[in-house]
Amino acid sequence: MERRVAVIGGGLAGSEAALCLAKAGVPVTLFEMRPDVRTPVHKTDGLAELVCSNSFKSTRPDSAAGMLKAEEEALASPLYQIALSCRIPAGGALAVDRVQFTKAVTEAVSAHELIELRRDEITSFAELEGHDAIICATGPLTSDALAAELRRMTDDEELAFFDAAAPIVMTDTLDGSVVFEQSRYGEEGAGDYLNAPMDADEYRAFIEALVDAERVIAKDFESKDLFQACQPIEEVARTGVDAPRFGALKPVGLTDPRTGRRPYAAVQLRREDANGQSYNLVGFQTNLTFPEQKRVFRMIPGLEKAEFARFGVMHRNTFLNAPRLMDAFGRLSAPSEARGGVPVYVAGQLAGTEGYMEAIRSGMNCALSVIAQMRGASIPVPPPETAFGALMAHATDPATKAYQPMHVNLGVMPPLADPIRNKRERHRAYAERAAVALEAYVSTLRAQGIWSAS
Repeated sequence: MERRVAVIGGGLAGSEAALCLAKAGVPVTLFEMRPDVRTPVHKTDGLAELVCSNSFKSTRPDSAAGMLKAEEEALASPLYQIALSCRIPAGGALAVDRVQFTKAVTEAVSAHELIELRRDEITSFAELEGHDAIICATGPLTSDALAAELRRMTDDEELAFFDAAAPIVMTDTLDGSVVFEQSRYGEEGAGDYLNAPMDADEYRAFIEALVDAERVIAKDFESKDLFQACQPIEEVARTGVDAPRFGALKPVGLTDPRTGRRPYAAVQLRREDANGQSYNLVGFQTNLTFPEQKRVFRMIPGLEKAEFARFGVMHRNTFLNAPRLMDAFGRLSAPSEARGGVPVYVAGQLAGTEGYMEAIRSGMNCALSVIAQMRGASIPVPPPETAFGALMAHATDPATKAYQPMHVNLGVMPPLADPIRNKRERHRAYAERAAVALEAYVSTLRAQGIWSAS
């Protein structure tokens, strides 16, 4: 009987997975529910439709986004190659003609003799009998029926439907003369938090700017039930000027070492990664636009020059609790009987990876894992020194608590063996280390007969 893989979802991750599998000689059935079942954001029936920006971010080789593109290039990613063919001028970023890109991906998938494209909604994995593996890449707008199936397989608490994430800033861009380490009341684990103190004038100016800042206008599908569980910091401020000071910005139990007194208010920052290279702003879930987040949150003392590894977001985004449910290969750890004994892999935003290129690389990661499974080969874990490997190591680390979707950033990468103070040189060192790890990874894939970049 022919061995075959089911890929659910024709977005970036699903299309990449299907093309990678087919390139390796593995037959694929790709299921896409559109046009029979519509979503609130898609405008066409094309595959890999870009519903937001048409930019794939920076190509600068010493940036996390640029390092990710170097991985895509070294691995000869099908969708990355299509993106290059559809490129339009965008300075230092890779941007594409979105219509041309979607058309090219749809044509590549439809034309491949090993891919059967079916326009059907999958509501249960039981419908996929006869397939040897399943890659679920249904994205942030996973249908209610399939979401219910995932909840049945895992646990009600392990599937989120809304992404309410606070901003994350890079530690080395904070002003250490202002921000201080301290936990409230000097409790056990003192120093686990960083604190940005405010006096009365600084606080009032910040609250005024916060309330007046431009917000993202939520669509109905984004706002339904969104703010019941988690109020944006700007909405808290609207209930009263002192409301944040009795909530996320309460100074109780803290002492500003510069004054020896309790500050009027304080923003607490909690470590985001094991190495303390990035911190999130505690309680700062927000619906402000990205430019406004940069402007307003840089008013916080000590954060005037802060660089953001991730801006805060609040929108519809179905995703799994990856640290509890997935491994670094994208494989779901739900009991085998819940999925008929067939291995299920999860790719793209459903797996908790944010960003276009991240979704593409995630789809390839699952495809390579399935190819190895079918060939009985041993596949290496994506190296944590690489951009995607670092992201997966963070996303699937059981120690990662209260997981929120993340895109590649230097904050989740292992620190350098020898710290480098100069920022440009440090970033270059990250990129050089990643290139060495990537070369070894690609060589192993080739030696195991899993993948050829040619």
